Amino acid sequence: MCAHEPRCPSADAPDREAARTVRRDEAVGFSVLCNGVLRWEDTGELLPDGQIIAPNRPTGVPA
Repeated sequence: MCAHEPRCPSADAPDREAARTVRRDEAVGFSVLCNGVLRWEDTGELLPDGQIIAPNRPTGVPA
């Protein structure tokens, strides 16, 4: 999907969140990244292959 230079990380790369945002829907609370990843406000993700990545936001609660 990425057509610019430097190219964005792929959807299966560990740094996939570094891809450019191509669309944002604040009413629903998600962004579509250049690599096809849907990223939710709570930091959860839906990858192009259908894999779900659980939210990873800090909770502020000590371990």
